[in-house]
Amino acid sequence: MRRLVLCIAIIALALVSLHAQPAAPSRPNVVLIITDDVGYGDLGSYGAPDIKTPHIDSLAKTGTRFTQFYANGSSCTPTRAGLISGRYQQRFALERPLGHARTADAMLGRSLPQLLRTRGYATALIGKWHLGYLPQFSPKSHGFDSFFGFKAGFIDYYQHTDAAGESDLFEDDTPVQIKGYMTDLITDRSVKFINEHAASPFFLEVAYNAAHWPYQVPDQPSTAIDNARHIVAHDENPGTRADYVKLMERADQGVGQILAALDRRGLANNTLVIFTNDNGGEWLSRNAPLFNRKFTLYEGGIRVPAILRWPGHVPAGAVTPQVGITMDLSRSILAAAGAQVPPDAGLEGIDLLPLLGSGAKPVSRTLFWRVTTAGLNQRAVRDGDWKLLLDGFARVMLFNVAKDLGEREDLAASNPAVVRRLRQQLLAWEKDVDAEAKARGSASGAH
Repeated sequence: MRRLVLCIAIIALALVSLHAQPAAPSRPNVVLIITDDVGYGDLGSYGAPDIKTPHIDSLAKTGTRFTQFYANGSSCTPTRAGLISGRYQQRFALERPLGHARTADAMLGRSLPQLLRTRGYATALIGKWHLGYLPQFSPKSHGFDSFFGFKAGFIDYYQHTDAAGESDLFEDDTPVQIKGYMTDLITDRSVKFINEHAASPFFLEVAYNAAHWPYQVPDQPSTAIDNARHIVAHDENPGTRADYVKLMERADQGVGQILAALDRRGLANNTLVIFTNDNGGEWLSRNAPLFNRKFTLYEGGIRVPAILRWPGHVPAGAVTPQVGITMDLSRSILAAAGAQVPPDAGLEGIDLLPLLGSGAKPVSRTLFWRVTTAGLNQRAVRDGDWKLLLDGFARVMLFNVAKDLGEREDLAASNPAVVRRLRQQLLAWEKDVDAEAKARGSASGAH
């Protein structure tokens, strides 16, 4: 009888223990690290010969690295809108970087952090927002529990001022004055957030401003400058590649500190870590072997590094040719978290995680881009290995980007049927997103 009672007690304790286990395995933490204006070839794991990025590269050794991953846009605001909404940013009429006007706004409907909060996640954005200044358009209004960072497209790394010379550093929606190099402030706050939320599932977006200009190197506050200067090669005293390298290596050190915080808290095995970039690199970046750079829809403007690490779920040391895009990360994060996604969220990305497993075969994709900024009027569609690029109204170019990474061989003349098919797809997509953007603008009075 005593044995029976003992057995029942053991079973009861086991059941209690089972129910007492944290829900972590079904709700992994998520740390999304996104750098700014970094070139496709600016990391050691992507062939950089002059930049040491051991911590970012460690993600590639312990996770899976993409070779055909794209940003939603060729500049800041568009890609970040695609990430937060999980949809083409054209549906929100966000196709160019928001200016520094304090009335600039963006409201994206249902958002990634909002949907994660319904699953019990603590959510934070630390770093760059660039999707609206006013409180009703701020990170807090889009589902982030907390925000520390700046709302403009870029700031002085030391003075924390925007293009207009105004202070642009916020704690939630309250302006703050804090001394320090912006990259380091972002790292320190990210580590602090991890330490404070180690006991429950969290989503942390770490949005570094490195390596966006101004090219102010760390540990030299005397280089604080007027943000309107030293942007391009023909400026007086322009930045140098050596400056850029220092910016990138400091960001990599920050990534190392964030990963170390996960290790110290015993969270590494149950944390999906994602590293990517918002668009192609600028003039000091290394976009090789791709052609052109930020703002354009050539590969150098939209193909970016992307690495995913989640031990036991994402293969270690793997390289995948799977085509992906920023808004796929939104879908993948929500799927990993087991979040309920209502149909009206209208997510347009795919869950990449099942496509990274052993034996998984790449899925063919059809993706679209459009840019009307910086004097450019370009549209592009990638369908399988084909990419159609319309530059203005006269230039129609067709590339096989699987064979021709540098987009040097225009195949439009020899493949008119492909050109017609892809152009029809592109026009249909434009009609669809523009109709929604118009209806949304009419309903809200915005844009």
